Amino acid sequence: MEPSNQPQKDFELWRIAKRRAAFKRHLYTYIVINIFLWILWGIKQEPGESDTWLPWPAWATLGWGIGIALDYFNAYFGDRVDMTEKEYEKLLKQKKERGN
Repeated sequence: MEPSNQPQKDFELWRIAKRRAAFKRHLYTYIVINIFLWILWGIKQEPGESDTWLPWPAWATLGWGIGIALDYFNAYFGDRVDMTEKEYEKLLKQKKERGN
């Protein structure tokens, strides 16, 4: 739900808050699913049986972890201005320079 009748600056804060909340939901999902995968691997592991040097849940943990890291960077350190807005401003500036 978007905030209504609020100044533009508050709208920007709202967008940042939404991005951070989405990251936190993604992180919680990552933690729960990975705990489940590691428990499943531990239960299915036979005594004396050895996997390769890297257990299979590690692939999901590492791969998804890269996505989580990128999501974190975007939520907390990403550009505050949307790329579409930047492009729009750039096009407006070009249009003014051409005198249209």
